[in-house]
Amino acid sequence: MTKQVVLSFSKSAKPKSDTAVVFAMEGGALTDQAAALDKKAGGLIASALRVREGFKGKHGDVLSVILPKGAGFDQVLVVGMGAAEKLDVIAFENLGGKILTTLKSISTESASLLLDMPKNTKTSEAEAASALAAGVRLRDYNFDKYKSKDLSGDRKKSKTLSSVTIVTTASAKAQALFKDEEALAQGVHLARDLVNEVANVLYPQSYAAIIKKELGALGVQVEILDDKKMEKLGFGAHLAVGMGSIRPPRVVIMRWNGTSGATGSGKGAKPSKADAPIAFVGKGVTFDTGGISIKPAAGMEEMKMDMGGSAAVVGLIRALAARKAKVNVVGIVGLAENMPSDRSYRPGDIVKSLSGKTIEVLNTDAEGRLVLCDALTYIQRTDKPKMIVDLATLTGAIMVALGYEYAGAFVNDDKLWSQLSNASTASGEKLWRMPLDEAYREEMKSKVADLQNLGNLGRYGGACSAAGFLEHFIEGKTPWAHLDIAGTAWWKSDKPTVPKGGSGFGVRLLYKLVMDHYCV
Repeated sequence: MTKQVVLSFSKSAKPKSDTAVVFAMEGGALTDQAAALDKKAGGLIASALRVREGFKGKHGDVLSVILPKGAGFDQVLVVGMGAAEKLDVIAFENLGGKILTTLKSISTESASLLLDMPKNTKTSEAEAASALAAGVRLRDYNFDKYKSKDLSGDRKKSKTLSSVTIVTTASAKAQALFKDEEALAQGVHLARDLVNEVANVLYPQSYAAIIKKELGALGVQVEILDDKKMEKLGFGAHLAVGMGSIRPPRVVIMRWNGTSGATGSGKGAKPSKADAPIAFVGKGVTFDTGGISIKPAAGMEEMKMDMGGSAAVVGLIRALAARKAKVNVVGIVGLAENMPSDRSYRPGDIVKSLSGKTIEVLNTDAEGRLVLCDALTYIQRTDKPKMIVDLATLTGAIMVALGYEYAGAFVNDDKLWSQLSNASTASGEKLWRMPLDEAYREEMKSKVADLQNLGNLGRYGGACSAAGFLEHFIEGKTPWAHLDIAGTAWWKSDKPTVPKGGSGFGVRLLYKLVMDHYCV
């Protein structure tokens, strides 16, 4: 990842800033600081707005203008705020992302963002300033580690954006708010790095080592189960998925104990009900060929992202640990590589899961649920969590239903759904509640084993039957949500705060869930 832009807050513009960022409302009216700068520039900004008929001040409209000497800046970027009543935190974050991409395209080195707060907005000035900075930071991401540097020396170096100062009367409060947003953004960036990483570099063993290095430094307890330990414990479903690869599976358990109580350690510790953790489970198939039921070649290179659920769990726990959140959290990720070989599991095989339930394999490309079911069983039996959310790039069927905008949420508890829905609205990461029904559970019962890994209707209702399969592994009345993020873990095109590629979806959503509903 490239060097990140330095973000700061101040009550006055930085003297050496070459670019000013100012705002206009819907209709094109300049805000106060924009009008003051226009006066210094002899009316040049207002004149440019009149000439450029395409700029209407709508949310995200941008216009750059070269300024005359004496204006205090070399150039100005005018940004449309849109209608004041629609300006909430997410709107300001999106503006921050748009501002960053535009500043990078107009040869800016240092920018001062002159924030004016219109009346009737849904946020305070401090919240707006922090959100603008968060949007800048979230969009300030580029996975370019494999790009060769230009060694010829013939090209003149272009200017690189190095700093953005947000000028606001609420600079101190905004700085305090942004401290937490910075921790969250770094968790998102870690998740994106993991999803974007190539499969010959990120595989179960190396992935586990990265988790230990990244989270261990923040005080997270990291436990790694290798394939021998997994076999001894009975991870039969998970191990079957990884049989075809020369790179054996791993399970990684991450525990953040943010309260004075003790979470379970997997080695006999029994937390009290009050101190019981909340749990997050992630599918981590580092590359998915489909196994013997091999996928079509076209687009298979994107299957390095089939560990997006696990990346979200890792990014979330990094953010909570950096924030020193007062909550007990346990995360578990099941890591495997699904490859075809003479050792691969086959359609028709029957495997025994950690729960003791036997599973008939009808399709080796329905592998994620086999990894998840053992992880769900393990975390329930060792840590006895009060709530579980799992995330997985599980089915193409959810993309048929919801496309790339929404993740499907299958939730067995109305209170938990309400909390997730609130977190979705607050984070901008969209969820749509999908049905959990006894019919889908029944569809996953096999005639020759306890369960089968594919529904009888094939791809029809495939996301629902996959959730029905997982529900067989939820013990008792534990509140549980399954988030199918197949369409949201990997963006096909740029978004205001999310570049193309790994999105880090789930980190912000679950961070809001934890901070708003589970912290003490």
